Amino acid sequence: MKADARADSLNPRRLGIDTHQEPVVYMRADCHVCRSEGFAAHSRVEVRLGGRSITATLNVVHGELLGEDEVGFSEAAWQLLQPQPSERARFAHPVPVDSMSYVRAKVYNQRLAEPQLNAIISDVVANRYTDVELAAFIASCADGRLSRAEITSLTRAMVNAGERLTWPYDRVMDKHCVGGLAGNRTTMILVPIAACLGLIMPKTSSRAITSPSGTADTMETLAPVDLSLDTLRAVVEREGACIAWGGAIHLSPADDILVRVERALDLDSEGQLVASVLSKKSAAGSTHVVLDLPVGPTAKVRSQHAALGLQRLLEQTARAIGLKVKTLVTDGRQPVGRGVGPALEARDVLAVLRNEPGAPQDLRAHSLDIAAALVELAEVARGDEARSLVTAVLQDGRALAKLEAICDAQGGMRQPPVATHTHDVAAMHAGRITAIDNRLLSRAAKLAGAPHAKAAGLELLVRLDERVSRGQPLFRLHAENAGDLDYALEFVQRHPGVVQLERH
Repeated sequence: MKADARADSLNPRRLGIDTHQEPVVYMRADCHVCRSEGFAAHSRVEVRLGGRSITATLNVVHGELLGEDEVGFSEAAWQLLQPQPSERARFAHPVPVDSMSYVRAKVYNQRLAEPQLNAIISDVVANRYTDVELAAFIASCADGRLSRAEITSLTRAMVNAGERLTWPYDRVMDKHCVGGLAGNRTTMILVPIAACLGLIMPKTSSRAITSPSGTADTMETLAPVDLSLDTLRAVVEREGACIAWGGAIHLSPADDILVRVERALDLDSEGQLVASVLSKKSAAGSTHVVLDLPVGPTAKVRSQHAALGLQRLLEQTARAIGLKVKTLVTDGRQPVGRGVGPALEARDVLAVLRNEPGAPQDLRAHSLDIAAALVELAEVARGDEARSLVTAVLQDGRALAKLEAICDAQGGMRQPPVATHTHDVAAMHAGRITAIDNRLLSRAAKLAGAPHAKAAGLELLVRLDERVSRGQPLFRLHAENAGDLDYALEFVQRHPGVVQLERH
């Protein structure tokens, strides 16, 4: 290549830095491209490679991390551009993002029409927004500042900005839990029950973002979940259902980007929650969805009043975009099941499906409640008959056989791993269990290594209102190495309110 052709380009280098979904590029402080283009730290830059281009955030490097002719790529930038050997990256100032004018209007509480929200979400998915700009949009929509019409328009915009699945069936069933509870791995029980009753349920689930495990993480201890679209369709055609990771097929990609910034801001906009949940379901091709709304002091929904408001909003928005939904307001005061962490949750699921005497009965009952609601929503049966149908499928072993068949179709069933280090945390005095803090419980499980260490987490050994004696184990920490176990134990010692006891 001629010298003048190289003057405005750099050789891409993969640095292996995880910046989540945000594309980031790294240039030396003395880089000739920085000087010629006037780039500075945190500039937005357009990166061109062959016929591909992205907008990325620039970080400036002082030191010897990069060579004089190199530009570093974060993992997100590398995956989006997929540099080929001998390709060189070129850079330019990106075109101004016109939709930011709509965000500024929303900051001043102006109503946005559907074309304006479409423009915002289109630019979000194209990575044209900085995190600061994303934060401005999220904050402008918080605290009830989205009208019902805006929520519906935002939901449609998020659906239209990504891939959409279609299915040749009249009824495509789905389920979603609003969240905030540790454990609660009902999906892996109710999906095989629904499939046994002839319901089509191509379940796409998420990995953990801030929790000790997502459904996809738990299912992955039993079978592959990173399925291509062709494989996912083949599994559903063969078994009537699947339990796969939704991130592999890019459904409602704007949701993942917005959630990343929402978590950092610790903002939970009701309107964006509704758009997030329903856009994923619509994009997955679902027609009928059961929504689980756990209510408790440390769950995502804190009060019955808040639950009823969210319930109305979910149902109204679902009708507007053509989804049929049934909402269940449930008890979220404590975890569902005993395990918190991928393998521990999978062991709970298998215990319920195998009808083991020691299986967690709350997980069993809650799974049957949701399965019966699915059967009612599909108009297969109602009331006691629906409950009897789903209970029979679980009790006679059909549900277990179906989960095994789904696992085989997804690549083969395996046994969940077992942690090499455990430690029981015991009651300091006798008393009655008055509260279990879902958030502290989840943080302890994460410090023990979950979800990345699949066998790590926490096993809850008591329930609300149970009376315990001094020295009785309250929960058991599981870790794959001694260091992680020590981290979790230190946290538990500093936060004795994970399980709260009232003295006798």
